[in-house]
Amino acid sequence: MAKILSKPEYEQWTASTRDQRMAWWRDARFGMFVHFGLYSVRGMHEWQMVYENFPIEEYEKIANRFNPKPGAPREWAALAKKAGMKYMVLTTRHHDGFSLWDSKVNPYNSVNYGPKRDIVREYVDACREFGLGIGFYSSCMDWHHPDGGRAAVDKESRARFTQYIEGLNRELLTNYGKIDILWYDVSYPMESWEGWDALEINQKMRELQPDLLINNRIKLNEDFGTPEEHITAETRDWEACMTFNGLSWGYVDSAQAAPYSYNEQTILRMLHKVVGGGGNLLLNIGPMPDGSVPPEAIKPLETVGKWLEENGEIVYGVKNKGSAHLNGVTSGTYNGNVIYGWNWIWPTTGEMGFGGWQTKLLEASLLKDGTPIEFEQKGHRILLKNLPKEAPDKNASVSVIKLVFEERPSCIFASYYPQMHAGREWTTEKI
Repeated sequence: MAKILSKPEYEQWTASTRDQRMAWWRDARFGMFVHFGLYSVRGMHEWQMVYENFPIEEYEKIANRFNPKPGAPREWAALAKKAGMKYMVLTTRHHDGFSLWDSKVNPYNSVNYGPKRDIVREYVDACREFGLGIGFYSSCMDWHHPDGGRAAVDKESRARFTQYIEGLNRELLTNYGKIDILWYDVSYPMESWEGWDALEINQKMRELQPDLLINNRIKLNEDFGTPEEHITAETRDWEACMTFNGLSWGYVDSAQAAPYSYNEQTILRMLHKVVGGGGNLLLNIGPMPDGSVPPEAIKPLETVGKWLEENGEIVYGVKNKGSAHLNGVTSGTYNGNVIYGWNWIWPTTGEMGFGGWQTKLLEASLLKDGTPIEFEQKGHRILLKNLPKEAPDKNASVSVIKLVFEERPSCIFASYYPQMHAGREWTTEKI
């Protein structure tokens, strides 16, 4: 892009390159969000500066108490790798305005205060060590900057503030080698992409990083949508970002947060929903004040990783979105002529049925090791027979059944009721 393109020209360009740029991300399906900053020190929510009406000069005092241990980002990346995640996104600067790198644009940073270290550099190095995609979260909002609020109503403030945001992101996309994702957040106080000069700024960012993926939170649609704290499929590429406890993105006391935190089964339910909807899951951790992974997140994520080692085919690289209702305790996702049955409650009777299927089933097996499953198909009913008495999955008790059909299968939910076998037929006449 030698010149600044018009909005239609820019959208045409990004669309023409999107498939190539998004290919790895669409295969990945699962990533780690990391919310870490000054707010971690007090453990009272990442919005505590606003929620508690902290004066800036009082909040600034936290900066010298912020002292993550060396190697903390490596712990995050090591866990992400164990969990089967393929990329990470770090809050390089959250809404409180504190930058986690050696910024010349923003002196309020982790090299001038607290640890006197470039945390972003440590994070990037850790991602590369473990082969993870690298994402930078960058808030558009800044409670510390004097123009952060006035920018919406004062022309000179707006010019300074948009230049400030551009300068911060230019540093991030210039100083650390190849970066994969620029993850904007909270477009306040501006109400439009014009207010942010987003069309011009994003083109400049893409000149620095031609393969860059950009989300939709600076008032331009860009590459992918970002439903937050809910998993709702979109017609475009999308990524559901989820806290680990439904309470806070930043660290809160682990002992008290544990009862609210997600276990491995809940995480797998999330993965099922995003895969069925053709999206990604960006699951957050809020590291402790010293940067350690909160203990309540470790076992669930490690267990999910072990599960994915055996069942990754069901998540990574799935191209054909779609969900199937197999029965009351088994949900399905499509991949071409294959349906994967995510079984939540294993039958103790040795058999299990799936109703409404109109396509011929060729084979059934356990995904984890390929063990064949005996079955019969009569009419619209598939009956799995001689099943193990206990759930075959020993990680999370979420067993996966692979069903290979003659072609992409079709199903009619509740295609007939049991009463039909008693001689009652359907009638078009309403009673």
